[in-house]
Amino acid sequence: MNAIIDFANAIFKPLIDMGAPTIMLVVLTIIALCFKVKFSKALEGGMKLAIALTAIGDIMNLLTTSFAPAMNQFVKNTGMHKDIMDMGWAPLATITWGSPYTLYFLLVLIILNVLMLIFKRTNTLDVDIFDVWHSAFVGLFAVFCGAPLWLATLLILLIGYLKIVNSDLMKPTFDDLLDAPSSNPMTTTHMNYMMNPIIMVFNKFFDKCLPWLDKYDFDSAKLNEKIGFWGSRFAIGVYLGIFVSLLAGYNFTTEQGWKTMFTLSFTAGACIELFSVIGLLLLLSLYHKVFRTLLLLNLRDVHLMLVLTGHSLLDVLKSGQLLMF
Repeated sequence: MNAIIDFANAIFKPLIDMGAPTIMLVVLTIIALCFKVKFSKALEGGMKLAIALTAIGDIMNLLTTSFAPAMNQFVKNTGMHKDIMDMGWAPLATITWGSPYTLYFLLVLIILNVLMLIFKRTNTLDVDIFDVWHSAFVGLFAVFCGAPLWLATLLILLIGYLKIVNSDLMKPTFDDLLDAPSSNPMTTTHMNYMMNPIIMVFNKFFDKCLPWLDKYDFDSAKLNEKIGFWGSRFAIGVYLGIFVSLLAGYNFTTEQGWKTMFTLSFTAGACIELFSVIGLLLLLSLYHKVFRTLLLLNLRDVHLMLVLTGHSLLDVLKSGQLLMF
């Protein structure tokens, strides 16, 4: 087993050390070339993806850096202090990728996906190498709790199998939500969607016991049409800046207090808007330049999985004119 782990490290660690944007640049370019996409187009799509991922990370850093002083002031004013803090996904991903077992789990999941494609057990090709840390974290936690590596490996294989099968099952739902034809290649193996069976149970419960709920359309787009810019993305950012400023207890009888509040509000609004712009640029460029070629090659039974972080995938996809072919 140690030999397998060392082999995985030798193959993947140099690439992983270059960061997620570089990983996705290499992976998407190679996949596009395998499907006979012109090198210039394949490289263009991969570079735009890498640039978009870098921009998303920079925006997240800007947002967290800007709001850190206000939150620290809130802690100071209230005396509230906790030993456990939710730092979000980034530290967890960093810790997980720092383990050699993660590369071993990556190799296991790649082999599983390839075998499932060969034996026609799935139509999903999972190209999102970076987000394998979700599954790897579960395996690492199992090892931490005392499970032997072979048992953690079986757990990873089970989770990987369920994720890939779930992405196939989710494909028609994505087509419906995106108002896209079945030939579009988008689906996802993200672990968040593993809760779908539970959601389906709740959905059946609502249909049977609370049928009147279907009379109400909780559509954020229609709500925004009614209330105007008050429900827009940048307005939500402004509200966030005001709320955090109030939590921090800034003195609004002084010019500095108002200045800080406006700075936080505009920074949050800008970051939220930029998330949308970058996500839309990413999807439009890749879908049109690279994935379009896959469709024209009649590879309609293979779905590509791409996960966007930091913004709603469906919001990004629905906001752009994706069907340009």
